[in-house]
Amino acid sequence: MHSRLIIPILVVALLAWRIYVRMRRTFGRQRVQPRRLRIRITLLALIGALLLVAAGHAPGGDAWTFGGICAGAACGVLLALLGLRHTRFEATADGRFYTPHTYIGVAITALFFGRLIYDLLQFSHNAAAVSALHGAGPNPYNPVTLALSGAFIAYYLAYYLGVLRYSLQAARDAPVVPPEPQT
Repeated sequence: MHSRLIIPILVVALLAWRIYVRMRRTFGRQRVQPRRLRIRITLLALIGALLLVAAGHAPGGDAWTFGGICAGAACGVLLALLGLRHTRFEATADGRFYTPHTYIGVAITALFFGRLIYDLLQFSHNAAAVSALHGAGPNPYNPVTLALSGAFIAYYLAYYLGVLRYSLQAARDAPVVPPEPQT
């Protein structure tokens, strides 16, 4: 195996693992862990802010760049509100849980990772041709990519904020269901 193939193989393996972990979190009942949710919210907010700053300083950063991010973010927030409406929250003696709406989370994650893989393939294909011609490299600030990135970040940011809010509210309002007796 050539040494130049190791990095792309590692990147693809890491992406596949992250896709698997992300998809696993969109199925079934999940325990509410407020500390983890707060960490995710903070990280997503930082990544979103960095994306906006990087897009603003990008060569050729214009209305299309910010328009893509903002349009994607607006769609992501709307999808998060829809997803929260279909999420089931419960408080039991074992703790607080939520069951996310499967299809919305899967769709937004698949779109984001699909576009990321597409961009990586385009970048690797164009990088070889560009290096031979000594020209400018491919543009990582494609409005479609930024729109899907904005949608992904805004969806999970708004969704996790909603899960945290609704689970805390459910814990205060709902009586705790005792565990079923074991026979």
